[in-house]
Amino acid sequence: MNSTALADLRKTYSRAELNESDAGVDPLVLFQRWLNEAIAAQVPEPNAMTLATVGSNLRPSTRIVLVKGCDVRGLVWFTNFDSQKGQELAGNPFAALQFHWVELERCVRIEGTVSRIDDAESDAYFHSRPLDSRVGAWASPQSQVIGHRGELDAEVARINAANGLHINEAGRTVSDDPSQARPIARPAHWGGYRLKPDLWQFWQGRPSRLHDRLRFTHSPSGEWLRERLAP
Repeated sequence: MNSTALADLRKTYSRAELNESDAGVDPLVLFQRWLNEAIAAQVPEPNAMTLATVGSNLRPSTRIVLVKGCDVRGLVWFTNFDSQKGQELAGNPFAALQFHWVELERCVRIEGTVSRIDDAESDAYFHSRPLDSRVGAWASPQSQVIGHRGELDAEVARINAANGLHINEAGRTVSDDPSQARPIARPAHWGGYRLKPDLWQFWQGRPSRLHDRLRFTHSPSGEWLRERLAP
């Protein structure tokens, strides 16, 4: 595709509007409503979000992760602590998240501080994951250079053999004998993070690029301050 064709790509946004009365005064309530609407609309992977971190070299980096919890304490996702994002969060515990529900013409941007969740929460989620995902958490040295795909496959095979598991015809890890299989414990290098928001921004597409943008920030009194931003 040439640059002229790219320049001609555009879309008119007209599905909905975002006004102050509908938004309310609590950004968490609005976010949960929008997330539920994305789920109900069967948006592909409605819990997928972009996570932005900044390394010690001050270069930002982004990746897609899945939100697995959201309440008054913040938003939770799980990953390898030794990955690039884990190392960057260890040095700089500030991050930004973005949800983009294309079909609903909506974006949500969130900023705040990040901390690890406690081990009990990480254990509970890890043991709720499919068996092959638990094996994968052990097999993959996330963000590290590897020689070829076969290294991952060999490590999965080694872990499976050590735990009475095998890969079935559908490509899923299963137990040879469920009564004899060893439990797959959570690796110490894997667990959850929680971002506690101090800024929310909600974007609803509107015609003529005059989109609705509402920002929520903490006021000196601790309440959320809602402001409309120009598109």
